[in-house]
Amino acid sequence: MRRLAAVEFLPEESLTAVVDTFVRVVEAAGAVVILIGAVIAVAQFLRALPRRDPDAFIPIRLTLGRFLALGLEFQLASDVLRTAIAPSFEELGKLAAVAAIRTALNFFLAREIREEQRVLADKSAPAGTPPGPHP
Repeated sequence: MRRLAAVEFLPEESLTAVVDTFVRVVEAAGAVVILIGAVIAVAQFLRALPRRDPDAFIPIRLTLGRFLALGLEFQLASDVLRTAIAPSFEELGKLAAVAAIRTALNFFLAREIREEQRVLADKSAPAGTPPGPHP
């Protein structure tokens, strides 16, 4: 019986190099998203600072929180890509730990964003409207 040789379309070393490039691009994208969010939040903060109204800072926190959440998603995507090619158990363990931490951060960021949005909605609702989500 004749044995068929496995055909290797792209050697693992080449695939690793390509994926490593993707990882760096996605990590950079995440960092850029967070940087842009921070710059926008600082600009909003500087505009709101003279008013000294605590409610003026809620939209700033919402903006920054959204950018942070998106940046964390990019970082998580890069971690998943990093372990896409022949991961070791150690790499999988690191991915699980990092994914758990980033997922927890995203969860708490999302909860904070919802709470801030609720506060803004309650403040902008007409008088006599009960607090909570509004259609």
